[in-house]
Amino acid sequence: MINRRQFLATTAATAGALALPSIRAAQASEPIKLGSILDVSGIFDAYGKPMDMAATLAVEELNAGGGLLGRQIQKVSYDTQSDMALYTQFAQQLVRSDQVHVVHGGILSASREAIRPTLRKAKIPYFYNVLYEGGVCDRNIVCTGITPAQQIEVLVPAAIEKFGKKVYVLAADYNYGQITAKWMSHYVSQSGGSVLATEFFPLDVSDFGATIAKIQEAKPDLVLSALVGGAHLSFYRQWAAAGMKDRIPLASSTLGSGNEHLVLTPQEGNGIMVAYSWSPSIDAPAAKAFLDKWKARFGDVATINEFAVNNYQGIHLWAEAVKKANTVDHDPVIEALESGLAIDGPSGKVTIDPQTHHAVLDMQLMEIRDQSLAVIKSFSQRQPIDTQKFCDLKANPDDNKQYEIDI
Repeated sequence: MINRRQFLATTAATAGALALPSIRAAQASEPIKLGSILDVSGIFDAYGKPMDMAATLAVEELNAGGGLLGRQIQKVSYDTQSDMALYTQFAQQLVRSDQVHVVHGGILSASREAIRPTLRKAKIPYFYNVLYEGGVCDRNIVCTGITPAQQIEVLVPAAIEKFGKKVYVLAADYNYGQITAKWMSHYVSQSGGSVLATEFFPLDVSDFGATIAKIQEAKPDLVLSALVGGAHLSFYRQWAAAGMKDRIPLASSTLGSGNEHLVLTPQEGNGIMVAYSWSPSIDAPAAKAFLDKWKARFGDVATINEFAVNNYQGIHLWAEAVKKANTVDHDPVIEALESGLAIDGPSGKVTIDPQTHHAVLDMQLMEIRDQSLAVIKSFSQRQPIDTQKFCDLKANPDDNKQYEIDI
């Protein structure tokens, strides 16, 4: 005879078994939610708008191909309006209310650090798809943009060889600029040069008259710039207006990444040396296909920039991980990303380094010529060796900090 407790247990188990197929069917019909947090308006919209367009393009492509795991992808977007305080608020909404399966977003390093703890605690994979100062070591994050060892190590030796060894550094006054300035000093020293001075500027500074006077007095061979955003763009205009552009050359880790070279006149921008992973002149099938798709969807390919390409590639890397894991669950997706996962993207082959969760990328050394980025030299498959110096997520999977170069 079955007692009451046994009857209830058997009934509950039977009900659960009967309900299981319907639960699975319901899940299969629900979309996979991709969270996006970007500055689509405000002073950083030159970066955020193309990134949002790239995310739309990537999601539409994936859905047109049948989605992922037989489910459509729903893009859940928030515009942080270039206000760092909104990043934390919207990250919490994506976790608690929207219940997304992945988050792509953040532009400034401050925005990344504002949302990274929330997404790590919630175990939602986070893709940070922009160039940055390197060093973040966290198994929950994937960084698909270039780091100093991939960019500054290419840019600084080439600029010193062409222009000279005495260097003046200008940088934005937050973690990107401060840490990047250290890496610039490191590679200047490695190249046999010396840094005469380093100056930092808050993001809202737009008057560089006093700084230009200091540079004139210091007489460097070269100015290295890690200035960021619309206000800092004034430096390049004031530099040219002061007649300095043809007297002291410039190289930059940021100019052109947000298509700033299209805003400057040729007289203001010509000759400035830069290095990024993407160039519109890359001659490869994936690069050409991306340009064609962008033109068909949005019309003007001039809106594409480094940030947009990185965001597009980050979403496709996540999609490949979901396919390989055959689930959107956190741990299997992270393990798939750590399997040497790679895609052929608009910038070339992109591989996730299992040790650091950073991307291995091709690099293009370029010069601004008549509002275009002209490739001088290409570098294949640059490793994120700056972050690899400190971060080993295979040996220390619980690591959770940002390392800095000690100079």
